[in-house]
Amino acid sequence: MRVAVVGAGAIGGFIAAALARAGAAVAVVARGENLAAIRRHGLRVDSDLGVFSVTVPASDDLRELGAFDALLVTFKAHQWPAFLPQLRPFAATEATIVTLQNGVPFWYVRDAPLRSVDPGGTIGGLFPDERVVGGVVHVSGEMPEPGVVRQSGGLRYVLGRIAREDDARAASVVSLLRSAGLAAELDPDIRATVWLKVVNNAGLNSVSVLRRARMKPMLADPEARTHVRRLMLEALHVGQAMRVVKDVDVDARIEYAARLEDVKTSMLQDYERGRRLELEPIVGAIIELAERYGIAVPNLRDAYAALRLRSEQAPAQSAG
Repeated sequence: MRVAVVGAGAIGGFIAAALARAGAAVAVVARGENLAAIRRHGLRVDSDLGVFSVTVPASDDLRELGAFDALLVTFKAHQWPAFLPQLRPFAATEATIVTLQNGVPFWYVRDAPLRSVDPGGTIGGLFPDERVVGGVVHVSGEMPEPGVVRQSGGLRYVLGRIAREDDARAASVVSLLRSAGLAAELDPDIRATVWLKVVNNAGLNSVSVLRRARMKPMLADPEARTHVRRLMLEALHVGQAMRVVKDVDVDARIEYAARLEDVKTSMLQDYERGRRLELEPIVGAIIELAERYGIAVPNLRDAYAALRLRSEQAPAQSAG
Protein backbone atom coordinates (compact mmCIF):
# COMPACT_ATOMS: atom_id res chain seq x y z
CA MET A 1 0.00 0.00 0.00
CA ARG A 2 1.39 3.41 -1.00
CA VAL A 3 0.40 6.07 1.51
CA ALA A 4 0.58 9.85 1.70
CA VAL A 5 0.39 11.70 5.00
CA VAL A 6 -1.14 15.06 4.16
CA GLY A 7 0.00 17.41 6.89
CA ALA A 8 3.28 16.36 8.45
CA GLY A 9 2.87 18.19 11.74
CA ALA A 10 3.27 16.56 15.14
CA ILE A 11 0.66 13.83 14.61
CA GLY A 12 1.11 13.34 10.88
CA GLY A 13 4.88 13.53 11.12
CA PHE A 14 4.97 10.84 13.79
CA ILE A 15 2.68 8.50 11.84
CA ALA A 16 4.72 9.00 8.66
CA ALA A 17 7.99 8.43 10.50
CA ALA A 18 6.69 5.24 12.13
CA LEU A 19 5.51 3.92 8.77
CA ALA A 20 8.79 4.77 7.06
CA ARG A 21 10.76 3.14 9.88
CA ALA A 22 8.76 -0.05 9.29
CA GLY A 23 9.54 0.01 5.57
CA ALA A 24 6.17 1.23 4.29
CA ALA A 25 5.95 3.27 1.07
CA VAL A 26 5.05 6.65 2.53
CA ALA A 27 5.38 10.27 1.42
CA VAL A 28 4.44 13.48 3.21
CA VAL A 29 2.97 16.85 2.43
CA ALA A 30 4.42 19.68 4.51
CA ARG A 31 4.97 23.41 4.18
CA GLY A 32 7.46 26.15 4.87
CA GLU A 33 10.33 25.60 7.27
CA ASN A 34 8.97 22.20 8.23
CA LEU A 35 9.17 21.00 4.62
CA ALA A 36 12.69 22.42 4.24
CA ALA A 37 13.84 20.62 7.40
CA ILE A 38 12.31 17.29 6.33
CA ARG A 39 14.04 17.55 2.97
CA ARG A 40 17.38 18.35 4.62
CA HIS A 41 17.40 15.99 7.59
CA GLY A 42 14.32 13.79 7.31
CA LEU A 43 11.92 13.42 10.22
CA ARG A 44 13.57 13.20 13.63
CA VAL A 45 11.44 11.60 16.34
CA ASP A 46 11.53 11.26 20.12
CA SER A 47 8.59 9.01 20.95
CA ASP A 48 7.04 6.02 22.65
CA LEU A 49 8.61 4.00 19.81
CA GLY A 50 12.04 5.36 20.68
CA VAL A 51 14.36 7.97 19.22
CA PHE A 52 14.96 7.64 15.50
CA SER A 53 15.25 9.46 12.18
CA VAL A 54 13.87 8.58 8.75
CA THR A 55 13.97 10.07 5.28
CA VAL A 56 10.72 10.36 3.32
CA PRO A 57 9.71 11.91 -0.02
CA ALA A 58 8.23 15.31 0.77
CA SER A 59 6.51 18.13 -1.10
CA ASP A 60 4.15 21.01 -0.45
CA ASP A 61 1.88 19.64 -3.19
CA LEU A 62 0.41 16.15 -3.06
CA ARG A 63 0.08 16.09 -6.84
CA GLU A 64 3.87 16.06 -7.20
CA LEU A 65 4.25 12.88 -5.16
CA GLY A 66 2.40 10.45 -7.44
CA ALA A 67 -0.43 7.96 -6.97
CA PHE A 68 -1.54 6.58 -3.61
CA ASP A 69 -3.78 3.87 -2.23
CA ALA A 70 -4.56 5.85 0.93
CA LEU A 71 -4.36 9.49 2.01
CA LEU A 72 -4.00 10.04 5.76
CA VAL A 73 -5.41 13.52 6.31
CA THR A 74 -3.70 14.99 9.37
CA PHE A 75 -3.77 18.73 8.69
CA LYS A 76 -6.11 20.80 10.87
CA ALA A 77 -9.74 20.46 9.75
CA HIS A 78 -10.15 24.19 9.14
CA GLN A 79 -7.35 23.95 6.54
CA TRP A 80 -9.42 21.89 4.08
CA PRO A 81 -10.00 24.83 1.70
CA ALA A 82 -6.23 25.41 1.37
CA PHE A 83 -5.54 21.73 0.63
CA LEU A 84 -8.57 21.08 -1.55
CA PRO A 85 -6.92 21.95 -4.91
CA GLN A 86 -4.29 19.25 -4.45
CA LEU A 87 -6.74 16.72 -3.02
CA ARG A 88 -9.41 17.23 -5.69
CA PRO A 89 -7.65 15.08 -8.36
CA PHE A 90 -7.80 12.10 -6.01
CA ALA A 91 -11.59 12.19 -6.07
CA ALA A 92 -11.36 10.41 -9.42
CA THR A 93 -9.24 7.59 -7.97
CA GLU A 94 -10.00 4.76 -5.56
CA ALA A 95 -7.71 6.12 -2.85
CA THR A 96 -9.05 5.75 0.68
CA ILE A 97 -9.41 9.05 2.58
CA VAL A 98 -8.58 8.64 6.28
CA THR A 99 -9.53 11.60 8.48
CA LEU A 100 -7.31 11.90 11.57
CA GLN A 101 -8.30 15.38 12.70
CA ASN A 102 -9.76 17.06 15.76
CA GLY A 103 -13.32 18.31 15.73
CA VAL A 104 -16.40 17.39 13.74
CA PRO A 105 -15.27 15.98 10.36
CA PHE A 106 -16.81 16.96 7.02
CA TRP A 107 -18.49 13.56 6.64
CA TYR A 108 -20.28 13.61 9.99
CA VAL A 109 -23.39 15.39 8.72
CA ARG A 110 -24.21 15.37 5.03
CA ASP A 111 -27.87 16.48 5.00
CA ALA A 112 -27.42 19.39 5.07
CA PRO A 113 -23.62 19.82 5.25
CA LEU A 114 -22.34 21.89 8.15
CA ARG A 115 -21.30 25.38 7.04
CA SER A 116 -18.71 25.36 9.85
CA VAL A 117 -16.75 22.42 8.41
CA ASP A 118 -17.99 21.88 4.84
CA PRO A 119 -19.67 25.00 3.46
CA GLY A 120 -21.75 24.13 0.43
CA GLY A 121 -20.84 20.44 0.77
CA THR A 122 -17.74 20.91 -1.40
CA ILE A 123 -15.57 18.36 0.41
CA GLY A 124 -18.31 15.80 0.87
CA GLY A 125 -19.20 16.08 -2.79
CA LEU A 126 -15.70 14.86 -3.69
CA PHE A 127 -15.36 12.05 -1.16
CA PRO A 128 -18.46 9.89 -0.52
CA ASP A 129 -18.84 7.74 2.56
CA GLU A 130 -17.69 4.55 0.85
CA ARG A 131 -14.28 6.13 0.21
CA VAL A 132 -13.80 7.48 3.74
CA VAL A 133 -12.38 5.94 6.91
CA GLY A 134 -12.96 7.93 10.08
CA GLY A 135 -10.25 8.08 12.70
CA VAL A 136 -9.61 9.26 16.24
CA VAL A 137 -6.11 9.96 17.55
CA HIS A 138 -5.45 9.18 21.22
CA VAL A 139 -1.86 10.43 21.06
CA SER A 140 -0.15 13.70 21.99
CA GLY A 141 2.64 15.42 20.17
CA GLU A 142 4.39 18.67 19.43
CA MET A 143 7.14 19.97 17.16
CA PRO A 144 9.77 21.84 19.17
CA GLU A 145 11.44 22.77 15.88
CA PRO A 146 10.82 22.12 12.18
CA GLY A 147 11.25 18.48 11.19
CA VAL A 148 11.40 17.32 14.83
CA VAL A 149 8.51 15.47 16.50
CA ARG A 150 8.14 14.87 20.21
CA GLN A 151 5.37 12.30 20.76
CA SER A 152 3.86 10.99 24.00
CA GLY A 153 0.64 9.66 25.47
CA GLY A 154 0.60 6.16 23.98
CA LEU A 155 0.13 4.82 20.48
CA ARG A 156 -3.64 4.33 20.19
CA TYR A 157 -5.43 5.09 16.91
CA VAL A 158 -9.09 4.14 16.41
CA LEU A 159 -10.49 3.75 12.90
CA GLY A 160 -13.80 2.70 11.42
CA ARG A 161 -15.92 2.69 8.31
CA ILE A 162 -18.32 5.51 7.49
CA ALA A 163 -20.45 3.75 4.88
CA ARG A 164 -22.79 0.82 5.48
CA GLU A 165 -20.47 -1.72 3.93
CA ASP A 166 -17.71 -4.08 5.01
CA ASP A 167 -14.67 -2.95 6.94
CA ALA A 168 -12.14 -3.71 4.18
CA ARG A 169 -10.80 -0.17 3.79
CA ALA A 170 -10.63 0.52 7.50
CA ALA A 171 -9.14 -2.90 8.21
CA SER A 172 -6.36 -2.36 5.67
CA VAL A 173 -5.38 0.93 7.31
CA VAL A 174 -5.48 -0.66 10.77
CA SER A 175 -3.20 -3.43 9.52
CA LEU A 176 -0.81 -0.88 8.02
CA LEU A 177 -0.54 1.10 11.25
CA ARG A 178 -0.08 -2.04 13.33
CA SER A 179 2.77 -3.09 11.08
CA ALA A 180 4.51 0.11 12.14
CA GLY A 181 4.14 -0.65 15.86
CA LEU A 182 1.12 1.61 16.39
CA ALA A 183 -1.80 0.41 18.53
CA ALA A 184 -4.46 0.73 15.84
CA GLU A 185 -7.90 -0.78 16.35
CA LEU A 186 -11.07 -1.25 14.32
CA ASP A 187 -14.14 0.48 15.77
CA PRO A 188 -17.66 -0.70 14.82
CA ASP A 189 -19.13 2.69 15.85
CA ILE A 190 -16.63 5.34 14.80
CA ARG A 191 -19.31 8.07 14.88
CA ALA A 192 -19.73 7.66 18.63
CA THR A 193 -15.97 7.57 19.19
CA VAL A 194 -15.45 10.69 17.10
CA TRP A 195 -18.11 12.56 19.06
CA LEU A 196 -16.60 11.58 22.39
CA LYS A 197 -13.27 12.98 21.21
CA VAL A 198 -15.15 16.15 20.19
CA VAL A 199 -16.53 16.31 23.74
CA ASN A 200 -12.99 16.18 25.12
CA ASN A 201 -11.67 18.73 22.63
CA ALA A 202 -14.51 21.17 23.31
CA GLY A 203 -13.59 21.35 26.97
CA LEU A 204 -9.87 20.68 27.16
CA ASN A 205 -8.66 22.53 24.08
CA SER A 206 -10.86 25.55 24.63
CA VAL A 207 -9.95 26.09 28.29
CA SER A 208 -6.26 25.40 27.64
CA VAL A 209 -6.17 28.47 25.40
CA LEU A 210 -8.35 30.62 27.63
CA ARG A 211 -6.14 29.73 30.62
CA ARG A 212 -2.87 29.46 28.66
CA ALA A 213 -2.21 26.20 30.49
CA ARG A 214 -0.98 22.68 29.86
CA MET A 215 -3.27 19.80 30.73
CA LYS A 216 -2.15 18.77 34.21
CA PRO A 217 -1.91 22.22 35.87
CA MET A 218 -5.14 23.31 34.15
CA LEU A 219 -7.12 20.42 35.59
CA ALA A 220 -5.50 20.87 39.01
CA ASP A 221 -7.25 24.27 39.19
CA PRO A 222 -10.83 23.72 40.49
CA GLU A 223 -12.23 26.71 38.60
CA ALA A 224 -10.65 25.66 35.30
CA ARG A 225 -11.74 22.07 35.83
CA THR A 226 -15.34 23.20 36.38
CA HIS A 227 -15.19 25.24 33.18
CA VAL A 228 -13.92 22.22 31.25
CA ARG A 229 -16.72 20.09 32.68
CA ARG A 230 -19.46 22.55 31.68
CA LEU A 231 -18.21 22.70 28.10
CA MET A 232 -17.90 18.93 27.86
CA LEU A 233 -21.40 18.36 29.22
CA GLU A 234 -22.92 20.74 26.68
CA ALA A 235 -21.09 19.00 23.83
CA LEU A 236 -22.24 15.64 25.19
CA HIS A 237 -25.87 16.81 25.30
CA VAL A 238 -25.70 17.76 21.62
CA GLY A 239 -24.37 14.30 20.75
CA GLN A 240 -27.15 12.71 22.79
CA ALA A 241 -29.77 14.80 20.97
CA MET A 242 -28.30 13.51 17.70
CA ARG A 243 -28.47 9.96 19.11
CA VAL A 244 -24.84 9.26 18.32
CA VAL A 245 -23.83 8.78 21.98
CA LYS A 246 -25.53 7.74 25.19
CA ASP A 247 -24.70 8.62 28.78
CA VAL A 248 -20.99 9.11 29.46
CA ASP A 249 -19.06 9.71 32.67
CA VAL A 250 -17.55 13.11 31.91
CA ASP A 251 -15.81 13.28 35.28
CA ALA A 252 -13.97 10.03 34.54
CA ARG A 253 -12.81 11.46 31.21
CA ILE A 254 -11.53 14.58 32.93
CA GLU A 255 -9.77 12.51 35.58
CA TYR A 256 -8.00 10.50 32.89
CA ALA A 257 -6.85 13.68 31.15
CA ALA A 258 -5.60 15.07 34.47
CA ARG A 259 -3.06 12.26 34.67
CA LEU A 260 -1.37 13.22 31.39
CA GLU A 261 2.03 14.70 32.11
CA ASP A 262 3.32 17.78 30.29
CA VAL A 263 0.68 17.68 27.51
CA LYS A 264 -0.09 20.85 25.60
CA THR A 265 -3.26 20.79 23.49
CA SER A 266 -2.96 21.33 19.75
CA MET A 267 -5.12 24.44 20.03
CA LEU A 268 -2.78 25.96 22.62
CA GLN A 269 0.22 25.13 20.45
CA ASP A 270 -1.42 26.93 17.53
CA TYR A 271 -2.33 29.93 19.70
CA GLU A 272 1.24 30.31 20.96
CA ARG A 273 2.53 30.22 17.38
CA GLY A 274 0.01 32.80 16.21
CA ARG A 275 -1.76 30.29 13.97
CA ARG A 276 -5.45 30.09 13.21
CA LEU A 277 -7.29 28.04 15.83
CA GLU A 278 -9.35 24.90 15.18
CA LEU A 279 -12.33 26.89 16.37
CA GLU A 280 -14.97 25.99 13.79
CA PRO A 281 -14.41 22.19 13.75
CA ILE A 282 -14.13 21.92 17.53
CA VAL A 283 -16.59 24.51 18.85
CA GLY A 284 -18.42 26.17 15.94
CA ALA A 285 -19.73 22.87 14.55
CA ILE A 286 -21.15 21.84 17.95
CA ILE A 287 -22.95 25.18 18.23
CA GLU A 288 -24.32 24.79 14.71
CA LEU A 289 -25.65 21.34 15.53
CA ALA A 290 -27.04 22.59 18.85
CA GLU A 291 -29.08 25.11 16.87
CA ARG A 292 -30.44 22.36 14.62
CA TYR A 293 -31.48 20.21 17.56
CA GLY A 294 -32.68 22.97 19.86
CA ILE A 295 -30.05 22.42 22.57
CA ALA A 296 -28.94 25.35 24.75
CA VAL A 297 -25.15 25.68 24.87
CA PRO A 298 -24.45 29.02 26.60
CA ASN A 299 -21.00 28.04 27.88
CA LEU A 300 -19.86 26.89 24.46
CA ARG A 301 -21.15 30.13 22.93
CA ASP A 302 -19.20 32.16 25.50
CA ALA A 303 -16.06 30.09 24.89
CA TYR A 304 -16.43 30.49 21.12
CA ALA A 305 -16.68 34.28 21.44
CA ALA A 306 -13.72 34.45 23.83
CA LEU A 307 -11.58 32.21 21.63
CA ARG A 308 -12.36 34.27 18.55
CA LEU A 309 -11.21 37.35 20.42
CA ARG A 310 -8.06 35.59 21.65
CA SER A 311 -7.34 34.42 18.12
CA GLU A 312 -7.57 37.95 16.79
CA GLN A 313 -5.24 39.18 19.51
CA ALA A 314 -2.65 36.41 19.12
CA PRO A 315 0.79 37.53 17.92
CA ALA A 316 1.05 37.18 14.14
CA GLN A 317 3.53 34.48 13.18
CA SER A 318 4.10 32.08 10.33
CA ALA A 319 1.09 29.92 9.43
CA GLY A 320 3.55 27.00 9.00
